[in-house]
Amino acid sequence: MRIGAQLRAGPTLLPGLVRAAQVGADVLQVFTQSPRAWKPTLYAPEVLDAYRAAVAHHPSVTETYCHATYLINLAGHDPELVQRSRDCLRANLAAARGMGARGLVLHIGSHLGRGFDACLPQVVDLLSEALASGAPSPTCPIVLENAAGAGGTVGRSLDELAAVLERAAAGDQLGVCLDTQHLWASGVAFDSLEAADRLVIALDDAVGLERLVCLHLNDSKVALGANRDRHENLGAGTIGERGLAALLGHPALQGLPAILEVPGEGQGPRTEDIALARRLVALGVGLRRSG
Repeated sequence: MRIGAQLRAGPTLLPGLVRAAQVGADVLQVFTQSPRAWKPTLYAPEVLDAYRAAVAHHPSVTETYCHATYLINLAGHDPELVQRSRDCLRANLAAARGMGARGLVLHIGSHLGRGFDACLPQVVDLLSEALASGAPSPTCPIVLENAAGAGGTVGRSLDELAAVLERAAAGDQLGVCLDTQHLWASGVAFDSLEAADRLVIALDDAVGLERLVCLHLNDSKVALGANRDRHENLGAGTIGERGLAALLGHPALQGLPAILEVPGEGQGPRTEDIALARRLVALGVGLRRSG
């Protein structure tokens, strides 16, 4: 399992790569623009070229993932918000592909009380439009992240993610990212070997393990089933080290990147967070061997 970190990259992107190497990450995740603003960052072609070249020749940080801005809501019903979301998703995907990223992670949004079935056609149409806006790129899919379950968020269950994937029929242009804190907050337990096995089986049945592109590795400030998106440093939350290890050691997940989105001391993942993530993977693998 490759361990990654969500870090700031700045307008030239290269500082993110430097910082990822400093904390010992194998994988870097960056926002393609400010996570809480609509205005996209317009990267000059030479900036994207330099970044791709730097990653291609980097001795330790071998992959980049991008995260789309939080403001995008593909399930909304306000026409202006829908148009902004459409334009912003296209811009984010173009930037991610320009960076040579391995995927653009996306929060689908909230139906704001309309219900999942009512918003599904619109979600699928907007995803399809974004994917059609550039050349097909199986190496940089849109990666749908599971939600913690607050309000009318879409993707709060594996079944909802599966319905979007099935309806979109976009093949390897769409994938899934599982966030451990969001799973926990949405009521999905995985803190024992048996519970982790049930989750992986359910995931394979619903969306297929081949559609799982990456993990977001976070502990939780809130209890199981609290339906709130509140990340905590590994081992300092309600999931705990052993609970995370039970999932991280699953053999079906070993080829994936696990990207930390933890607060650290306020600036994101630290060297000690990356090191602890690796220890938890080793602990989980050991638990399975001894069990």
